[in-house]
Amino acid sequence: MVSRVRTIAFEGIEAVPVDVQVMVAPGKMGMQIVGLGDKAVAESRERVQAALHASGLSMPPKRVTINLAPADLPKEGSHYDLPIALGLMAALGAVPADALSDYVVLGELALDGTVARVAGVLPAAIGANAMGKGLICPHDCGPEAAWAGTDVDILAPRSLIALANHFRGTQVMSRPEPALGPSPGVLPDLSDIKGQESAKRALEVAAAGGHNLLMVGPPGAGKSMLAQRLPSILPPLSPKELLEVSMVASIAGELADGRLSDRRPFRAPHHSASMAAMVGGGLRARPGEVSLAHHGVLFLDELPEFTAQVLDSLRQPLESGACVIARANHRVSYPAQIQLVAAMNPCRCGMAGGPGHRCARGPRCQTEYQARISGPLLDRIDLRVDVPAVSAGDLIQPGKAEDSATVAARVARAREIQRERFAHLGLPGWTTNARCSPALVEDIAAPDAAGLSLLRDASEKMGLSARAYHRVLKVARTLADLDGARQVGRIHLAEAISYRVAGERLAQAA
Repeated sequence: MVSRVRTIAFEGIEAVPVDVQVMVAPGKMGMQIVGLGDKAVAESRERVQAALHASGLSMPPKRVTINLAPADLPKEGSHYDLPIALGLMAALGAVPADALSDYVVLGELALDGTVARVAGVLPAAIGANAMGKGLICPHDCGPEAAWAGTDVDILAPRSLIALANHFRGTQVMSRPEPALGPSPGVLPDLSDIKGQESAKRALEVAAAGGHNLLMVGPPGAGKSMLAQRLPSILPPLSPKELLEVSMVASIAGELADGRLSDRRPFRAPHHSASMAAMVGGGLRARPGEVSLAHHGVLFLDELPEFTAQVLDSLRQPLESGACVIARANHRVSYPAQIQLVAAMNPCRCGMAGGPGHRCARGPRCQTEYQARISGPLLDRIDLRVDVPAVSAGDLIQPGKAEDSATVAARVARAREIQRERFAHLGLPGWTTNARCSPALVEDIAAPDAAGLSLLRDASEKMGLSARAYHRVLKVARTLADLDGARQVGRIHLAEAISYRVAGERLAQAA
């Protein structure tokens, strides 16, 4: 007799059905697991046997064969422990086999029979719902799984004994409730920054349209402070975005206690990060910093200090909104719709162009340092702004600057205008101007006659690429949305072009 339990394997954030088949047959006593499992799957044999012994069950004096079908699909992770154990219990008659047919099962077993948390429970719950089945998962992951929907039957046992008692009717488990994570605390406020009005304006434009931003200035000018305050003016995640962000975080095992948060991700990797850490990869092709920043901000401080290979690996995610990790035996895709914010010094010594400073190496220091950033990557950055050193007069000036709540209100109004525009065009999934296709942006950001003349002259003098031309239009459309204007005017295009002019020196160096 063969007992069957349904579980899943992960391909990116997609849950692929896996059939755990358990057969107890006469022969030499032992357990064999087949089906292209990794080391963690092979070691589950010892964990399952110890957990069953701790739960009062012993292995039958027969040959036990466990097949993970389809056999040609790689199986990775420790979440196969619980389905293998339940398949054995069904074969031994400890739990009814027909009851397990209505569930997808995943969980890791401790040696004492308790069920430990695993990564990927939220995508598994959504996959189980799509299959029309319930979910059995660890108790600590129950609140995470409950976000898949109220119609999904979810069991979150603490141990094998608790699950067996539930199926026997002696200890019925209640359905877990979805939970939001505690607030991470008060976000840094824009009012803390004195001076830097042009940089704060660029930050507001970037937040309103979801545009990529590069800040160039000497050390101590406030570039990192500005970037850290961007989340305080961004709108909270929509329910759809919250689910997508949480699925990536679930796969990466970064959902604390199964609790979700509606705050947009803000990832700031160190400049020593490898390409696998940035865009994803490794032995199990886990999501990288770019995917963990999905629908949020990826902040790269000291941009030229990242290796050229890592920086150029960002080109494809910035363009397509996804990270594709190709390996010899499988191909995985993770979502990566990010807003890139970067900061850098103008040169190696950091003070090029500053008043009263003279670099011993001259212009060569600045040119070589800025040439570390490739032209194609710079072409994908919409806003480039100089952040000069703050003077003592700015610091001792009385009063506070505009706070984040005021700026966030303007950003929210601009984003609502964009949302309504895209919904009217039959594109409800689009939320920001930065995500517009070239054909669409030419339609929604068509400038007036004066603006068109300015754009034509600027394109000829600056030698704008086709991508840069469309990105100027996108920024101009965002500026018009902030002003509440229906049509893009000359003033909006002039400001959008000025954000490209600030980076011309970088493009020439690259």
